[in-house]
Amino acid sequence: MPVFALADCNNFYVSCERVFNPKLESQPVIVLSNNDGCTVARSNEVKAIGVPFGAPHFKIKHLIEIYKIQVFSSNYSLYGDMSNRVMKTLATFTPNIEIYSIDEAFLDLTNYVFTDLTTYSRNIRSTVKQHTGIPISIGIATSKTLAKVANRIAKKSVKADGILDLTSPKYQDKALEITPIEDVWGIGRRYAAYFTIRGIKTALDFKYADSNWIKKKMGINGVIMQKELCGESCYTLDDNPSKQKSISSSRSFKQPVTEFEPLSEAVSTYVARAAEKLRKQGSYTETITVYVTTNRFKPEEFYFNSKTLPFTIATNYTPEMIKKGKEALKRIFIPGKQYTKAGVVLSNLVRDGHFQYDLFYTPPHPMSEEIMETLDSVNFRMGRNCLRYASMGLQKRQEQWKTAFKFRSPAYTTDWNLLLTVS
Repeated sequence: MPVFALADCNNFYVSCERVFNPKLESQPVIVLSNNDGCTVARSNEVKAIGVPFGAPHFKIKHLIEIYKIQVFSSNYSLYGDMSNRVMKTLATFTPNIEIYSIDEAFLDLTNYVFTDLTTYSRNIRSTVKQHTGIPISIGIATSKTLAKVANRIAKKSVKADGILDLTSPKYQDKALEITPIEDVWGIGRRYAAYFTIRGIKTALDFKYADSNWIKKKMGINGVIMQKELCGESCYTLDDNPSKQKSISSSRSFKQPVTEFEPLSEAVSTYVARAAEKLRKQGSYTETITVYVTTNRFKPEEFYFNSKTLPFTIATNYTPEMIKKGKEALKRIFIPGKQYTKAGVVLSNLVRDGHFQYDLFYTPPHPMSEEIMETLDSVNFRMGRNCLRYASMGLQKRQEQWKTAFKFRSPAYTTDWNLLLTVS
């Protein structure tokens, strides 16, 4: 019987901020989304105050002043690097690991069933804390869905102290009884509302509900979910996640953009970011879509438009993609509009060797593959946009459209100029 452990970082973005600023321990802390819009991470102290996830910054300013809440802008360079360190540490405890998100990973502990799993997990937890400074919680069970349940309780239960083992059936029903139906992995808001009205309010209720009725409502996925809650493993460890079928890159602007040049610089920047993601997963794109929009809260002035253009041959060469992206932008740009957001989407992704070549097609550069490999390598080692294209604009000009991060902390681990200084 397989055994899974779900390791989940506690309040991850907040924890990353606390690693390099220990004074924040036990203080209320929030992290805001792009352009410092909404709350995307909260410390336990902030949750106790009653600030909901997604609360707009401007609506909670009075609470920030009253409770002296520390506010930070999103720092994705820092969070991404810290996530990588956590995952590398977790990988030393088992050869089979599935990175589920930036702050979660499933570990296969099947080969460790003859050891004390709680003690082994405590070793994992203390090692991650020692190596990275990030606190984690671990839920252990014989199915991934049950491991999710165990992890949720491990986070909230003082008695569990960050670790909960649900591999034994005698503890499973008790755990499911205190788990609301909306917190079951795979149950969305719509299903949660539907089941609650019909008396299925907890994970335990769902486990013992009539399977035929569940199948009629949710299909085979509902039956699989029931089996998972019974401790039967239906979802295997995915240690080689499937590649994305499309890649997008977009941002809202700090202030409206009305001229073509700064808008073109923004689109070029988003194309370059999307192209980097494309190459990272070893794919090529056959089409590119560029879209722009104005403020949707001003209906009388609202404008949204997009343009999709194909490439002659599937590509992942950034200069060629930027050229096509700017061509698409020209077709949808209307002078005088106050654009608040732009983005690009790469679709019809294919692998190398799995697309049709053109007899009369001339490659944009004979060493395009080598150039892109060098570009990505330098930017990975020295920081994003260390090498950049002129069409992406100069740093000073980017201030017009660049996303606002008024409360951002330094990128301590990815920028030599922002290393922590100890006096």
